[in-house]
Amino acid sequence: MLGLRKDHSSLSVLTRLPISLPKLPVEENVNVESVLALFKGRLGSLNQNDFVQDGVWRDAFALTGTLRTFYSASTVARAWEINCKRSKAGHFNLESESAQVIRMPNDCSFISAYFTFETASEPRSICCGYLDIVAAEDGQWKIWVLRSVLEQLKNCGDVDKLEPKISDSQEVSMNTVKNGVNGANGHTTQPDGAHTDPGPYNFDCVVIGGGPCGLSTGGRLQSLGVNYVVLDRNNQEGDNWKNRYSSARLHTPRNYAHLPFERTFPPEFQQYLTKDELAMGYHAWVKKFGINTWTSTELQSGTWDDLQKLWTLSITRHGKEEVIITPHVVLSVGCGAQIPSMPSYLDEEKFRGKILHSVDYESASAWKGLDGVVVGTANTAHDVAADMFDAGTRQVTMVQRNETSVFPVENNTKVMEMTYNNDMPTEVADRLYFSLPNGVASLLSMQMHDDMARAEPDRFDALEKAGFKVKRGGDVFHHLIERAGGHYVDVGCSKLISDGKIKVKSNAKPVRYVEDGLLFDDGSLLKADVIVFATGFQSNLRMIVENLFGPEVASKSEDYWGLDPEGEVFGAFKPQNQPGLWYMGGNLGHARYWSRHVALQIKADLLGTPFKVIQAIT
Repeated sequence: MLGLRKDHSSLSVLTRLPISLPKLPVEENVNVESVLALFKGRLGSLNQNDFVQDGVWRDAFALTGTLRTFYSASTVARAWEINCKRSKAGHFNLESESAQVIRMPNDCSFISAYFTFETASEPRSICCGYLDIVAAEDGQWKIWVLRSVLEQLKNCGDVDKLEPKISDSQEVSMNTVKNGVNGANGHTTQPDGAHTDPGPYNFDCVVIGGGPCGLSTGGRLQSLGVNYVVLDRNNQEGDNWKNRYSSARLHTPRNYAHLPFERTFPPEFQQYLTKDELAMGYHAWVKKFGINTWTSTELQSGTWDDLQKLWTLSITRHGKEEVIITPHVVLSVGCGAQIPSMPSYLDEEKFRGKILHSVDYESASAWKGLDGVVVGTANTAHDVAADMFDAGTRQVTMVQRNETSVFPVENNTKVMEMTYNNDMPTEVADRLYFSLPNGVASLLSMQMHDDMARAEPDRFDALEKAGFKVKRGGDVFHHLIERAGGHYVDVGCSKLISDGKIKVKSNAKPVRYVEDGLLFDDGSLLKADVIVFATGFQSNLRMIVENLFGPEVASKSEDYWGLDPEGEVFGAFKPQNQPGLWYMGGNLGHARYWSRHVALQIKADLLGTPFKVIQAIT
């Protein structure tokens, strides 16, 4: 079996990256124009002396054909020179009017300026980037962070624009779009999805999964004229959110939740969207833009023909077996395709109560008067515990197995709204946010969260007094891109814990079930009538790949999520050793932004000019 992740260190990669925040402040009266003049006209020929010693360059598909981050002035300068020459980069334009001084807590500040350029090697592309410039200790202005981003393929449409098939003034109904906009290469379908012609369907790309990652990828492919289909096992687009537990809602602000091409959730929506609002927005977006989705459709298995470079996919659509032929498959099924990760304790058969994983949890309304236990202390665990309290359970206890980072929702929103707000276009916000090297983004975020946590010690003191092992402030990026969770954005449950309304068991570990609860390794008994395990999901798609495509394909596929030694996410968004297989995943922002890069790579390959992936710098 290949379900287990390869042997990567369990320690945080982010803490080991050779980077630091600016040490000297940018003066209030700085002449930004004169600073930029030091670099204008020679962006294509930067040298080692232009960078601080621990300078960093992150490239997002512009020059390396993949996601790469380079560290130290000498390495960055050498890698930049080689890749600019290889890709025939030119027409650099540093836009002085875009420059601004960014000021963070603790005198951390830098000048950030936007630039554009083009590449003449195939596939020819339009690119952009940012120079983040600091006052160096030797009194010179030097580049701290260099960022380069693939924006568009030349003469291939705009991956960031898609004309609606239905105007905002028209009513969106289930019958408006029957089979997307691009059909199935000559085959026809009936409204119920029946296939009326013999033989397999043919698509240039098949996207597996109709959540925000899959839908975003479908929309991006459509904007580039790629013949695609999104397969969703649910009955309707948005059901992946609609079918979640009744109280599920976002813990991030509304402006981070949009799908591509528009503000899917305008200001009349509340700040923290409910699951039903998300489902409604996604369904309306699909109909508005005519996204080609096949619902009630599930991939059963697939095979790869290495000579023809084609997948043969066996699917079940509305209960009927069908076949699809395609050169590209995008897996957008979440970190572990919603396969629960659940600890096993002895003597489960002796327990007389109810045991379930949070994936099967809907509501606590039937548990009034019972003793409820939640194993886990991340976002979902807190939601379930709060539901139990609201439903009138006799006692609610959270079993905490590890120290948990708690980020007050107002603090998290304050940080996110620096970029995602009603004024800044979403595509600009995404470019700013996601082009930063992960290590740099981590340090900046951690500085802000630590600063705000220090300002309200009583909040965290109260949690600790209640027995909750809390990490104050800390690195939200570690949880998002290394752990894929494990933290809590506090939307109110922490107050219930601090007030003693929800109990915490954190001084021992569960070891076995007894008739009326859980026994712990210190000999204590926690009584329970119902136990909900909010303990997450499998975190490696290679297991799913093996189940669907077999061990040979899985052996060539990459791990998924977590960070490689450069601080880039394993597997997601970029080419793999297995041709024609792509991973799309992450949170709502990842879905919206990185889908554009997956679509651009697939389009380039279909044109016969795939990106050349640069793995080594010589």
